[in-house]
Amino acid sequence: MAVSTARMALAGAAAARPTVARSVARGFATEKQILLRINATSNLKKITSSMKMVSAAKLKGDTNRLLAARPFNKWSEKLGTTQQSIEEIDTSSFPQKNLFVAFSSDRGLCGGVNSFVTRGMKKVAAELSASGKEFKLIVLGEKGRGQMRRIFSDNMVSAHTELEYPANFHLVASIANEVSKVDPSEYEAIHLVYNEFVSAIAYTPTVRTLVSLAGEGVNEPLVDYEFEPDTKSEVLADIREYLLASEITVALAENSTSEQSSRTQAMENASKNAGELIDSLTLQYNKARQARITTELIEIISGASALD
Repeated sequence: MAVSTARMALAGAAAARPTVARSVARGFATEKQILLRINATSNLKKITSSMKMVSAAKLKGDTNRLLAARPFNKWSEKLGTTQQSIEEIDTSSFPQKNLFVAFSSDRGLCGGVNSFVTRGMKKVAAELSASGKEFKLIVLGEKGRGQMRRIFSDNMVSAHTELEYPANFHLVASIANEVSKVDPSEYEAIHLVYNEFVSAIAYTPTVRTLVSLAGEGVNEPLVDYEFEPDTKSEVLADIREYLLASEITVALAENSTSEQSSRTQAMENASKNAGELIDSLTLQYNKARQARITTELIEIISGASALD
């Protein structure tokens, strides 16, 4: 009896409250909702199209700077600097202790240009760990720092973000100085990991191993040269600094150009997908509108027939 009385009281209270009209869409979206999605997608397409044009303009400038920068590190190949694709890399020739400098971008919306570098580092790290070798890591770029910090937190020495592009001598010198600050006893070789620009639609994740100028022996690159007493170490130090700066200059140019090419393609694909979505939503909107008009006509005809 008490339960029934409580139920009646709750029902009366619910009936006493003013009813609020609610439009609940079940199953299918209403015309207004579809129209809102069309407008939002159209605005998004305008943004991606604009970003594509900006990236295409930047790509042209980065390509010209890259072509001018590439000769700066060709001389190091005569000393023994090697380059390998990450997909086909062979770490058996790597020394026991290694220092990697990974290049990435500070901004996103550029496809998989940063993920390829992270994925390549994971592959290299797995091979080095399997062979009992050690490595340290320096990351350039916010996106690479965010990805690799979760994976290589114990191996990461430092990370540098908000880099200035296009790169100038001051930026390159500061990066080379940061790399040089790492204790030389902790590594025997420096490897640059970046995306090498191939064309406007292609780039290759690459590992470039710099020749070591720290030690002496039969495998030393400058073994055929004669030096004045007490000058060899100074010459090697100067050449090492210039080698590192020139290699970083080209790597920054390669990675920046690859970033712009990847962003151009990503924005083009986004604009294409947005256009296809707009066409699909427009068709859905027209069907919903036609169904509403047909329903209204049927109701008018039925009402007119009922009056006869």
